[in-house]
Amino acid sequence: MDPEEIQASGNPVEVLRRKGSDYTDNFPVVPNEQTNWLDEQRAVTETVSLANLSHHMTSLRVTGPDARDLLRDLSVNSFESFEVGRAKQLVMCNPNGHIIGDGPMLRVGDEEYYSAGMLSANWVRYNLETGDYDATVETEPRTSAHEGDPEKFVFQVQGPNAREVLEQVTDADLDSIPFYHFEEIDLAGVDTLAVGHGMSTEFGFEFIGPYEHADQVQEAIVEAGQEYGLKRLGSKAYHTLSVKLGWVPPGVPPIYDVEEMRDYREWLDADSREATYSIDGSFVSDDISEYYMDPIELGYEKLISFDHDYVGREALAEKVEDPDRTLVSLAWDTEDVVDVYASLFRDGETNKFMDLPRIAWGRANYDEVLRGGELIGLSHSRSYEYDAGTIISLCSIDVEHSEPGTEVTLVWGEEDSPNPKVERHEQTEIRATVGEVPYSPDQRKGE
Repeated sequence: MDPEEIQASGNPVEVLRRKGSDYTDNFPVVPNEQTNWLDEQRAVTETVSLANLSHHMTSLRVTGPDARDLLRDLSVNSFESFEVGRAKQLVMCNPNGHIIGDGPMLRVGDEEYYSAGMLSANWVRYNLETGDYDATVETEPRTSAHEGDPEKFVFQVQGPNAREVLEQVTDADLDSIPFYHFEEIDLAGVDTLAVGHGMSTEFGFEFIGPYEHADQVQEAIVEAGQEYGLKRLGSKAYHTLSVKLGWVPPGVPPIYDVEEMRDYREWLDADSREATYSIDGSFVSDDISEYYMDPIELGYEKLISFDHDYVGREALAEKVEDPDRTLVSLAWDTEDVVDVYASLFRDGETNKFMDLPRIAWGRANYDEVLRGGELIGLSHSRSYEYDAGTIISLCSIDVEHSEPGTEVTLVWGEEDSPNPKVERHEQTEIRATVGEVPYSPDQRKGE
């Protein structure tokens, strides 16, 4: 179904709940496990890891005299300090201030911007086609959606031993590259962009280069990492990194029941990211807008600027003035988690099975979070995190309940699910404790 057909169904929520699938389905080429997900996850915080991001993201390149104006008109970010050699986490919203997508954008030239993974790539293409901009937009979908190899390889090397490994494959002074800046370096004999960025809180870098040299670079890194305990990450371990980092993928695309988004909804096709979205979790509402998220509740308040006009600016000004929710982490009570597994071995109904490490049967997760029996937030991305010793999730929570140490209750399980991947089960409650985001120091920034 394309988005307009989903809208015409009369119940977009039901359609998106029915669409759920395995979260690894959107991660082509890279296997679920290179060895086993637990050792791979441990390597991120104990030794060093190599993640291959070359195949699962949609890249975006914007060039031309109006490239800056196009991106600036759509982004909540200020562009005043966006020089060549810098990157920004661009955030784009609909007119109501609900987030359409985000992603790291590199300014690689005076009139050229490049992102290896931009969730709002379709929104940028649409606005170029319907607007008056002297610019060109090029997108490349994930590998499974097009023929041939990708244009670029994207590797991330992170962990306590990352510096020692990288010293074996480049003479560049990586420590001189600040967070969210980049430089071109020689990496294993290949001209490569080294970006001060990564999907974990551990020290490391992202490397972007011509895909025809991907094997050469990857083999050199793997060889250099042998004595330092390097593990290549499969898709299962990689998907847990966003929870550790504190990044929540934007929720349901805010295009349904929004009149201003009708033309965009009609422009999208059935293979678009927006059309293939799915949701899971204990929170169920007939009102699709209750699944929409704003940048503040996703932790992006510091990125919001009011130094220029952009789509959603007026709505965000009101939200910033009096925010309803903010982003926190939740550490799930270990005894309650163990009790969910114990239900498999007791008489009576079982609880919803937790398939570790990343627990999901839809693209976006929405679990009710309660205090005193009242709904105070929605828990999103959930994952077992070895260094935390339990399940961690990221939660959009009412501001008054966001103090670290606050005890809350999460409703676990999805009653009457239309998704055939959800087994018959009984809902239960899991205690959880509010924490900071990220839940561990961000070594990428020298914390």
